Amino acid sequence: MQYIIYIGKNKKFIKDFSQLSRRNIFYSANDYHKAIPSINKIENEEDIIVFYEHEDKEKEISDIKEIRQKHPLVYIVLITELSLGKDAPLYLKAGINNTLSPNTTQAEVDEIFQFHDKRRKDHSQKKERSYQIKVFKLPLWKRVFDIVFSSLALIILSPILIITALAICFESKGPILHKTKRVGTNYLIIDFLRFRSMYTVANNSKQFDFDDLTEDDMENEVVLISDDYIVSEKDYIIQTSKDTENNINTTKVGRFIRKYCIDELPQLINILKGDMSVVGNRPLPLDEAEQLTSDDYIDRFMAPAGLTGLWQVEKKGDPKKISAEERRLLDVKYAKTFSFSLDIKIIFKTLTAIVQKEN
Repeated sequence: MQYIIYIGKNKKFIKDFSQLSRRNIFYSANDYHKAIPSINKIENEEDIIVFYEHEDKEKEISDIKEIRQKHPLVYIVLITELSLGKDAPLYLKAGINNTLSPNTTQAEVDEIFQFHDKRRKDHSQKKERSYQIKVFKLPLWKRVFDIVFSSLALIILSPILIITALAICFESKGPILHKTKRVGTNYLIIDFLRFRSMYTVANNSKQFDFDDLTEDDMENEVVLISDDYIVSEKDYIIQTSKDTENNINTTKVGRFIRKYCIDELPQLINILKGDMSVVGNRPLPLDEAEQLTSDDYIDRFMAPAGLTGLWQVEKKGDPKKISAEERRLLDVKYAKTFSFSLDIKIIFKTLTAIVQKEN
């Protein structure tokens, strides 16, 4: 049912519109403020159509702004015999949805009602869809476990953290910690922490600078962006061809801490902050996360983001044995089945897998 609120003083117009609106509930008031009680007693403001009689521009615009501010979902129609002309933008900005002539026909009024009815249904469907959007909330037991585990781990591992930080500092210039943007739970972007394991400027090679590019370079140059630096593809190929076993840009300390996953330990700070959990699905780089928005994979983001996870311990001894598709499916599986006992099992498997050599 639609509620018609007619605001105006012309008795003929009021009578005509009451007859044209006979299939709906009709109220009339000669002033907006006298119509307020009628508007307020209607539970759903989406059901209201206000017919506002055009007479005094200044007062009308002021009233319409107030209606729109207090009742943003009300549909407002200005009843006017004249074209609004240059004043039309003022009325639209104030909040008018439509205009009608006082001498309008039943068909024209019915068209307004039909449009308004469709508008209400569309808005209702949008609200229903918005309610259906899933948002993951971390269980209390998991958050408590994360805080206790990460706090104890930071205390126990503090000698290793300090020694690693000093070693990185002494071996090469640059920040001790490296931040990258990753996508975690609920598609939220976090600052993902690691110990820096590479030189900030490539050895015997210039670091790539966008400011050095000419217009021809912009079309032909291929740029590679790593976790620690930006370099042109040409320079990168020259560097890596000199050392195929280990990337020449990786520091000696970096190779050691990567082998034993020490570079990942600063993520205990992420866990303490609440960005991640001890066990969960690894936060993904932005470009990779953009590719996983289908219904098949979206569940992997409706779960904790973690330092270690299910697929990391499945076949960690030989990464070639597990495909990208299998990793994604294991992430989805963890999202649907994670529990305290599963988390503990993954943690123990992770501790035994750390000593295995990784490339």
